[in-house]
Amino acid sequence: MSSAPSRSDADPVASSLALAVAHLTTAIEQVAASNPVVLIDGRSGAGKSSLARALVSRWPLRGRVQLVALDSLYPGWDGLDDGVELARELILTPHARGIVGVWQRWDWTTAEPAEAHAVDPSLPLIVEGAGLLTPATARLGDVRVWLESPAASRKNRALARDGDAFRPHWDRWARQEQRHVERDDPMRLATHVFPVP
Repeated sequence: MSSAPSRSDADPVASSLALAVAHLTTAIEQVAASNPVVLIDGRSGAGKSSLARALVSRWPLRGRVQLVALDSLYPGWDGLDDGVELARELILTPHARGIVGVWQRWDWTTAEPAEAHAVDPSLPLIVEGAGLLTPATARLGDVRVWLESPAASRKNRALARDGDAFRPHWDRWARQEQRHVERDDPMRLATHVFPVP
């Protein structure tokens, strides 16, 4: 075994997300279902997408897992609540009922719906996005995650990732996230809460 420091040792965010993945793979196995649903919520820049991708790569069950990012559903910069409702109606509820869900990707360039995507109810599902954990969606998720991260760190990561496309909308989007936190108390709805530096 190498004694050289790993990347995660030098990167506290990567280390935190790796720890979260380890806990979540165990939790997914404990659901004891072939098609569990994992919901990942947190404010912009908290690490939701990174955690979701890492979880897909370390998925503990046999077969394929589906991943849907709410960034593909939000209908524009004022659409946090609408995107969550679309996920509930078109993805999570059909999956829970054992029927195929169909959703349309939002094209941020043309500001209109684009191609359609199907969600197979027989396969496991990860949905990630800000605003996701509400009383209506929480009952549709087997494993529910809230990522808690300091505002300055989140903003630096989000703007480093999305740059000028996000910068003029940061405050506008943050107000919607704050309303969600105050109204829905997503940390309380989560089965797992992970701090991300």
